[in-house]
Amino acid sequence: MDNFNEKFKPLSFDQEAEEMLKPLSFDNDQQIQEDFVPISRTISNDIKNKESNFVFFFGTADSGKSVILSSMLYYLKSHAGVLRPKLGTPNSKEANVLLSDFFENIRQGILPNRTSRDKVTRLDLVFEPNNKSKKVVPIDLTFLETSGENHNEIRRGGSYHSSIESFLNANVPLTFIIVTSYDSAHREDSLINEFLDELERKGKNLKSVNAVLIISKWDKSGRMDVESAEELEGFISDRLPMTAQRINTYGLSKSYYTIGSVQNSVGQERVNLLNLSTAEVLSKWLYRSITGYDLDYEGTFWERLKFSFSN
Repeated sequence: MDNFNEKFKPLSFDQEAEEMLKPLSFDNDQQIQEDFVPISRTISNDIKNKESNFVFFFGTADSGKSVILSSMLYYLKSHAGVLRPKLGTPNSKEANVLLSDFFENIRQGILPNRTSRDKVTRLDLVFEPNNKSKKVVPIDLTFLETSGENHNEIRRGGSYHSSIESFLNANVPLTFIIVTSYDSAHREDSLINEFLDELERKGKNLKSVNAVLIISKWDKSGRMDVESAEELEGFISDRLPMTAQRINTYGLSKSYYTIGSVQNSVGQERVNLLNLSTAEVLSKWLYRSITGYDLDYEGTFWERLKFSFSN
């Protein structure tokens, strides 16, 4: 028993014991282990409010992305239904300000400002079509607009800024609007293909991805429209041969775009005749690609019968 008690004798807090129990020293003079790297706390890049249909614009500086976005939104709000900021989203106030600027400026012929570098302009919106059919439902739309300078960063195997990477890597439904202008398309064939390669590296199957190629500033051709589908096909094949192969192989959509007659006055471009025909085409393509129904869907037989009586 004496041996048992001896083994489990309680510690005495004499000088020797105090030396044993002295706390770890945090003396700054101690050398830090050079072969050990501590892990820092990272900031989450998780995308909030994923329950939406995200629309990502790709295009270099001055390609016309902001013009396309503003005219599409104007068409949806002025001709197709109600377009409003989605309540409860992080940027609902910012979206409201941007929408007001878009809508006020477009009727004055003022083109939108360029997007700031290293920043994604995110617009969380709700679109409620004026079509009475139950098949034509309201949808959430989140438009993502980025600086053209950032898209140039992926040339020759480069990478995007983290603000853009977070959206491309996120598990959200993405529609891609790839924009190149009438007067610079021949210089961007390689870059567009690098972007498509980047999407494939991120696991986006181009055979099933929702994407459209837009040739903007078509008014610089001297016309507001194309004479035939062959004219657009010929332009893309001639100016963008590699992109044409990807588009045709994967069955992606393609179209042209113009906002109307644009004149350069005192070093500033202004619209003096607004044309929303291509904004209508692209908006209807976007809605159908998301829902499977046309914005001007006439309704089922019973709905058509009901509409005829109500009218």
